[in-house]
Amino acid sequence: MMIIKIGGSVLSDKTRKFHFRAEVVKRIAYELSRFFPEEKFIVVHGGGSFGHPLAQKFGIREGLRDYSSRHGFIVTHLAMLDLTSRVAKCFLENSLPAFPISSSSIFITENGRIVKGSLQVVRGAIEREFIPLLFGDVSFDLKKGIEIVSGDEIILHLAKEFKPEKVIFLMDVDGIYDRYPGGQLLREIKVSDLENLKVQGSAGIDVTGGIRKKLEVAKELTRYTQEVWFVNGLIKDRLSEAIIGNALGTIVMP
Repeated sequence: MMIIKIGGSVLSDKTRKFHFRAEVVKRIAYELSRFFPEEKFIVVHGGGSFGHPLAQKFGIREGLRDYSSRHGFIVTHLAMLDLTSRVAKCFLENSLPAFPISSSSIFITENGRIVKGSLQVVRGAIEREFIPLLFGDVSFDLKKGIEIVSGDEIILHLAKEFKPEKVIFLMDVDGIYDRYPGGQLLREIKVSDLENLKVQGSAGIDVTGGIRKKLEVAKELTRYTQEVWFVNGLIKDRLSEAIIGNALGTIVMP
């Protein structure tokens, strides 16, 4: 079993509100269809230009304050439901039974970290040969009232439970660079090397932490999986190659 993260910068142009790259998502679905159902997948996607601008506009990460924050909480959630519906339809066009599961309905957070999760639906979907489709979302939070639960946080929680063979992050660049922009692509990173890396995020609004946060997640993920890949989801066959284990990109290992 593998966990695939479709980054928000892959499925949308994060500088353009409510932009969706349908053809890119259809091509990603086609690549997964080459391996499914013999290979089981969980797919998680980011908020892109749907969730992030609204979360920032309404200050969701500041917690529950007034009617405006409640309004923004719902509007942000509805935007993510719209986005995940589009992703699921692209998968269906490639005969992939991706079943959307609302993250806000199964996870409770504390300062944005998942502290309670009900994964029976996820497990049941896998057992019945569906592909669970989860997404970064708003969350009810024990400390702040409301928060954001990022796709990367969801992946970490799923990896603890399901111990995937590998986790693959699809990005809008070829992988992790020693400097960005203008640096050298790092093909292989040991966990012990992570502290010395200097990285920057990509363009666009991201309220969930960017590249540095992804590397911190990768470090934690190596406790539950042997391979964490970062590859360019905008380029044909990079995902397929990562599934096989021979992709142009970055692999993080224990």
